[in-house]
Amino acid sequence: MNFADRAQSCIARVEATLERALPRPNPGHSSLPQAMRHAVLNGGKRMRPLLAFAAAEALELPLEAADAPAAAVELVHCYSLVHDDLPAMDDDALRRGQPTVHVAFDEATAILAGDALLTLAFGVLADAGCPASVCAVLARAAGADGMVGGQALDLAFESTRPTPEALADMFGKKTGALIVAAVDMPAALEHSVDDPARRALRDYAEAIGLAFQIVDDLLDLEVATEQLGKPAGSDLEHDKATWPAVFGVDAARREAQRQRERAAAALALLPGDTDGLAWLAQRIVERRS
Repeated sequence: MNFADRAQSCIARVEATLERALPRPNPGHSSLPQAMRHAVLNGGKRMRPLLAFAAAEALELPLEAADAPAAAVELVHCYSLVHDDLPAMDDDALRRGQPTVHVAFDEATAILAGDALLTLAFGVLADAGCPASVCAVLARAAGADGMVGGQALDLAFESTRPTPEALADMFGKKTGALIVAAVDMPAALEHSVDDPARRALRDYAEAIGLAFQIVDDLLDLEVATEQLGKPAGSDLEHDKATWPAVFGVDAARREAQRQRERAAAALALLPGDTDGLAWLAQRIVERRS
């Protein structure tokens, strides 16, 4: 059975972990639990959890070793979407085909829900007994040197045309850091920082992280809101610095393909089954939503 056939069972694994971790609604009390569940249990593609499970296979680790990292990285991703959608950031009303949290509830609840999801991610890792090295990977990826720093650059780059190096750096932080964390957390369970397999996984993830954001930028231009599940054309509306906006659509497509090839080259250095990582790289570059 190839990974495409196994993907749904991996998604079911992380959905079960997320369901157990999220607080239950408490009628008559705060709407915070409902808001957290609305942000997470809303039909996402679970690309980052799938990367964690595929990385475990490539490192010849049991799938259960990736359960907590997969759930934790998805919780951080979902928190980031809640905050990115706020009026102070991208001011979007639709996410995954549903009203964003601040629309379905209110801005204050959305801020608190994002905060709670971020802290819950580290609780999931701790409850699973993950070592500090795993928690550190996610902390670095989520913070000022990673995703949050990338979002700050994204806002700073609005109405500008940065160099390819600056744009790649922003993408590497804003989008790529969590993708790297998804594959690096399982690696951190048993592999040292300088382990060749761990370095190869990071190279793979850095490449598909850049490809992911470039394709995201292309889809914002080319695909309707109904298919995207979020407002199309918002990058143009906010004059975002994107690869197609700065370098052109054709150049963006070429760069996404180049990064996919870079990712494929890194897979040759891994000891286990890399079918899942190869399939995910293809899916990321060829997706239409």
